[in-house]
Amino acid sequence: MLINALVYVLHLLCAVIWVGGMFFAWMILRPAAVDMLQAPARLGLWSDVLPRFFRWVWLAVLVLPITGFGMLHLRQQGIETAPQYIQVMIGLYLVMLSLFLRIQLLLLPGLKQAVASEDWPQGGAVLGKIRRLVGINLLIGMLLVSLAGSRLTF
Repeated sequence: MLINALVYVLHLLCAVIWVGGMFFAWMILRPAAVDMLQAPARLGLWSDVLPRFFRWVWLAVLVLPITGFGMLHLRQQGIETAPQYIQVMIGLYLVMLSLFLRIQLLLLPGLKQAVASEDWPQGGAVLGKIRRLVGINLLIGMLLVSLAGSRLTF
């Protein structure tokens, strides 16, 4: 029983870190940075903040499927016999993962390069793409959390 609770709590904490971090970045840090910082400082801030946040997202990306499938295993269920909301959660996780990987592997290096070369227009363009993808991922994450919390069946 204790192992079930620990696996579940670890799963929840990783979801909170990922989705909560995106919420903080999108709803609180981004507007404050826009209000208080000029483009070079703002781009430098994001170039430093995102890799720090992404270390925690990598933890979540790795732990969420391990704990999710662990919970299924502890219930002696497979994916095919899991409730539909769990199957949808797995699909949404894969979408969120693909968006995160696009940001981390394809866009973040461009932001770092633009900041290093002080190419502020290019940095702003890359940051805009990152912002849109984080916004999409935030919406998906909030949907996923709502789905998990309500345990909707289709």
